[in-house]
Amino acid sequence: MLTPALFCGIVVVSAVSAHDQPQWGQRYSRNMVSAETGLPETFDPTTGKNIKWVVPLGTETYSTPIVGGGKVLIGTNNANPRDPRHKGDRGVLLCLDEKDGSLCWQLVVPKIGGDPYLDWPHAGIVSSPTVEGDKAYIVSNRGEVMCLDLNGQTNGNDGPYQNEGRHTAPSGSEPMEVSKTDADIIWLFDIPAEVGIHPHDAAHSSILLHGEFLYVNTSNGVDNTHRRIQAPNAPSLVVLDKTTGRLAAQDDERIGPRIFHCTWSSPALGDVNGRTLIFFCGGDGVCYAFEALRSAPASGPVEKLKNVWRFDCDPNAPKEDVHQYIGNRSESPSNIKSMPVFYRNRVYVTVGGDIWWGKDQAWLKCIDATRTGNPAEHICRSEVWSYPLEHHCCSTPSIYDGLAFTADCGGLVHCVDADTGQPCWTHQTKGEIWGSTLVADGKVYVGTRRRDFWVLAASRNKRVISMIELDSPTTSTPVAANGVLYIATMNKLYAVERSGE
Repeated sequence: MLTPALFCGIVVVSAVSAHDQPQWGQRYSRNMVSAETGLPETFDPTTGKNIKWVVPLGTETYSTPIVGGGKVLIGTNNANPRDPRHKGDRGVLLCLDEKDGSLCWQLVVPKIGGDPYLDWPHAGIVSSPTVEGDKAYIVSNRGEVMCLDLNGQTNGNDGPYQNEGRHTAPSGSEPMEVSKTDADIIWLFDIPAEVGIHPHDAAHSSILLHGEFLYVNTSNGVDNTHRRIQAPNAPSLVVLDKTTGRLAAQDDERIGPRIFHCTWSSPALGDVNGRTLIFFCGGDGVCYAFEALRSAPASGPVEKLKNVWRFDCDPNAPKEDVHQYIGNRSESPSNIKSMPVFYRNRVYVTVGGDIWWGKDQAWLKCIDATRTGNPAEHICRSEVWSYPLEHHCCSTPSIYDGLAFTADCGGLVHCVDADTGQPCWTHQTKGEIWGSTLVADGKVYVGTRRRDFWVLAASRNKRVISMIELDSPTTSTPVAANGVLYIATMNKLYAVERSGE
């Protein structure tokens, strides 16, 4: 195991290479498929076989690692402090050197405080960052969208935002001195303060970057009673100018009253019939398609996103007074925790009852994105197929070689024909799965909350390649970049490559 250094030197950052993984899932489409080859079929944390490096994290890690510009970024908590000045529960984003895992810098964010349902204890920073050039965009545990300098403070405190010392210190404490291992915040947009949302549990948005805009899930949800939406008129999707952080647009779908638990999903993008569409799944179990913004003035009124169509993934579910069904395992609204995947004019999405409060039903749906049904109502009724899952589902699908792979909370990995929805095979891992499958190099990689990591053949016929026991549960998605497989457990980040020692 390598011990991370206090900080790495100044790194000259170039444009993100084709082999980086700068966003969770494939660029724009969110498909959980990588073009990386030469990845290992197995590894051994005990002997070090095929392990490049290992870095300790906190005690709870829900973020998926992102790789860009020679850096690896991952969110965690502060249970394993890298800086003794930061004591107690915090949200943390680590920026590590891709070569050896040494610490370049970290973003440390105090908890909101008060009601634990606003910023769940020890959850840390749950969101996965998005990297472009020398910038990283992240949603903090406080629901703040931040533009960060990928070089940290090593090249000075850049940008209009200069209050890093105040932001890092808990409320009521004196500002902290900014060090070389601290993050450099270029600009900050406070979602709860600016658009009036009420967060629930954790901010969990993987930012979609397209052109000059950032598309961000607001994480609007129920209050601590789980029976009331505190901000029913607040947007579920906002669009920011990536250069300044200015609010450019937001949805006008009035999703709030229909949110059963929270807004979990992050947006995807695809080109359909000459139009660029943003696909977004609300906390009401509906998949929405909006026209992407083309440009926006530097100032002026906030635009309303233009709705192209909406697809109700569970049309038979209750639509009114939805919170009376809290705790009902037989009948309830559905919600969507995964991201929609755009592939060849189709949108694939997993949907179903809430893990904690909803019915024991879930599906993998395939939607025809080219057909909108009644244009006046903007309703899409073009379901291509629906495949029933046996348990609740958090996983974003992987569409590869005519097959759709996904996993559910009951520990089943599913392989389905992507064109017809007919089942090919299932595999029982015996461990709850919260992350997504990754398909890369002809293999399906997936981890479980039982500490097992599985490698299966990405083929129409089931074949188990290997199973590795990890140090702690896995709730995130494995990532492949530049010939290396990154696997985050609750406690550690593994960089795995063939023939590593």
